[in-house]
Amino acid sequence: MSDFEKNYQLAQQYFEEQKYLEAENLYLKLLNLMPDGCADICNHLGFIKHQAGDLEEAITYFKRALKINPHYTEAALNLVIAYNDTQQYEAASSVFLQAAAEARRDAGAVEKIDPFLKGKLANEHFKLGNTYFELGLLDEAEAQYRKALSMCPNFVDVMTRLGITLREKKLFTEAIDTFRMAKDTKPSYTPALIHLGITYYASGFVDLALKEWEAVRQIDPEGKEVNVYLALAKKRIVAQEEASE
Repeated sequence: MSDFEKNYQLAQQYFEEQKYLEAENLYLKLLNLMPDGCADICNHLGFIKHQAGDLEEAITYFKRALKINPHYTEAALNLVIAYNDTQQYEAASSVFLQAAAEARRDAGAVEKIDPFLKGKLANEHFKLGNTYFELGLLDEAEAQYRKALSMCPNFVDVMTRLGITLREKKLFTEAIDTFRMAKDTKPSYTPALIHLGITYYASGFVDLALKEWEAVRQIDPEGKEVNVYLALAKKRIVAQEEASE
């Protein structure tokens, strides 16, 4: 094994152990020996600079990594985060969309992506979906949430936001199915149960809403929000019983 390989392995070990100063010093020495650069080293240097709060330098390294290897998804996602942290939102969106396009370049791309990177991509789709939702662009929000779930099907927070979006679009049956999917995935995830109850209530199924909110109270007895919903549901049931007499 050459001295270069030994030093590279040692730098990687320092990086994995979060000994970033030692890793940075070795990476810089190695980079000076490579006229064309190394995408992996540049990406790690960018990560180290980001951790140190030197965001502009981090962006420079991530961009350099992508110049060496335009298909380097991890570097692209790191660049997205760095742009976002410096409030360069348009640049972040542009890089993210390009990274997503690279990931979809062949039919089996999603399956081939490392699970950690899938999580990062899913979170970026989720955040973009939230932005669309806040702007009232519900179709676009739904599309982003579905893309996030295509990568990470068990993200219950994404399922819940998708359900809320479908409810806002008056697609109550689809919304209920989505909330129930979140409930099945993680029965203790109270936001899904609360919104499932709200959707039942809005659809006229007050008894089913009451059941979901009672379940939430069992999980979180101190939750103020669910107690308000329970009081409303019980009041409506009493009114319905009085009206039927």
